[in-house]
Amino acid sequence: MDQRPLFVRGKPLAGGHLPAVCAPLVARTLAELVAETRAVAAKKPDLLEWRVDFFDDIADTPQVLAAAAAVRNAAGGVPILFTRRAQREGGQPIPLDEDQVVTMYAAVIASGAVDLVDYEMDNDALSLARVRDLAHAAGLPLVLSFHDFQRTPSTEQLAARFAQAHSQRADVAKVAVMPQSMEDVLRLLGATLQASETLPIPVISMAMGGLGAVSRVSGGLFGSALTFAVGAAASAPGQMPIEDVRAAVAVLRRATSG
Repeated sequence: MDQRPLFVRGKPLAGGHLPAVCAPLVARTLAELVAETRAVAAKKPDLLEWRVDFFDDIADTPQVLAAAAAVRNAAGGVPILFTRRAQREGGQPIPLDEDQVVTMYAAVIASGAVDLVDYEMDNDALSLARVRDLAHAAGLPLVLSFHDFQRTPSTEQLAARFAQAHSQRADVAKVAVMPQSMEDVLRLLGATLQASETLPIPVISMAMGGLGAVSRVSGGLFGSALTFAVGAAASAPGQMPIEDVRAAVAVLRRATSG
């Protein structure tokens, strides 16, 4: 199987092993965010995701930039993924329209405080193009993502979502779904394997909730380049503590390396 790891600043995360481990940052105030970043970075994830939609001062761009700089300073060299998760895909409600969100992305990208950005593939074409062009002009990888918190789409629909991200010139395609059965989890993993073997970009996938826990530790075997684990607080259902995820991934890696 061809493994396509995420590259950040020219280097593969987790030494090129799949999956790299990402821990979310979801604090609401600057002081809490700095403390959370320090605590989570101490657990040495491969990547930190700052979920800015949790940040109380998201409407104040100078405060967002100050927070981004503070996260960078507190991260101890751990790369940072910048994400505003749209409310329709499981994010927090925020007092910004999409043009204002894109303006915020532009400011954060220009600041140099983050290493990758995530944006939903179903955003309007003009906004998506603006975020993509800003990220690529700055040399930052763009993750285009899709989340379904209600169900797991069909195999064909899952394949189409991965392909959509690639067609939109993403550097990474991400798909997260909610399983209602283990068959759903199996379908997600199968679609991940297919996408990882047919697309020229890294893919990320996960089945959320308790049923999907297996995908968070075994996804790398099916080509998922990244898994999300709790450093301090979860950002989605079913995330497990980083220590547990690392231990399980290590067991699987040893068992399958022969």
